[in-house]
Amino acid sequence: MSVASLPMYDLPEIEAATNTWWRGLARAFRREGIADVPDDLERDANYRELWTRRDLLLSQTCGYPLMHELRGKATAIATPCYSAPGCAGANYCSVVLVHNDSAAGDISGLRGARCAINSRDSQSGHNALRALIAPISSGKRLFGDVTISGSHLNSLKMVSEGEADVLAMDCVAYALLSRHRPHAIERTRPLCLTPSAPALPYITRCPVRDDLLERMRNGLAAACRDPELSDSRETLMLWDFRVLPISEYERIAEMENEAVACGYREVA
Repeated sequence: MSVASLPMYDLPEIEAATNTWWRGLARAFRREGIADVPDDLERDANYRELWTRRDLLLSQTCGYPLMHELRGKATAIATPCYSAPGCAGANYCSVVLVHNDSAAGDISGLRGARCAINSRDSQSGHNALRALIAPISSGKRLFGDVTISGSHLNSLKMVSEGEADVLAMDCVAYALLSRHRPHAIERTRPLCLTPSAPALPYITRCPVRDDLLERMRNGLAAACRDPELSDSRETLMLWDFRVLPISEYERIAEMENEAVACGYREVA
């Protein structure tokens, strides 16, 4: 049996909607003649390990790993379009957050501040933030300290509790928290937005047959038109998919290269 996961925005508060969305996708895939479609999402295994499994049917990854560790190891199916503020078509950005008490009026006001990032291979938490600060830093260190928190939620907790001064969070994740867990963000405020890039793609195994890839894309399109899934799509802020050439994701590598050219290999 193949495996499927949707780990990127799987908050407990919207787990039911995620499950409904998957069941709808599974129906659409089967109607397209795809065999061996799992009934349920895999949540017990390490989702990063699932990304490179030969039996992977569907998962979702960040664009940064797609352009680095997953090159030749996973295949992009399509890019979801979200209705969250900060999204435009298949693109998204990050929201830079500071504590409510912060005196910073813009990103340049954070010189010497303590930054929390979820991981160095995160587009939204690290690469996009680095792309924002590199052009204004003149090759000099902007933040006084950088901590790798392990997740957006941990970074948010650090800023909320005064253990860090700033973080960058995926704008879809921020919108979902604003709607379903407002207490988590109540002690922070948005400072600005980062540059945009293609959103987190749905992926499958590599290699994959062209006919299977086409059937999966047809299934995604059908699920987006299914009226029975309208409530789950609204809860997930998901309204469509775009099939982007992989060259569109090169924007992520370009952001990294431009920052490195400015002297910023890392946010620190």
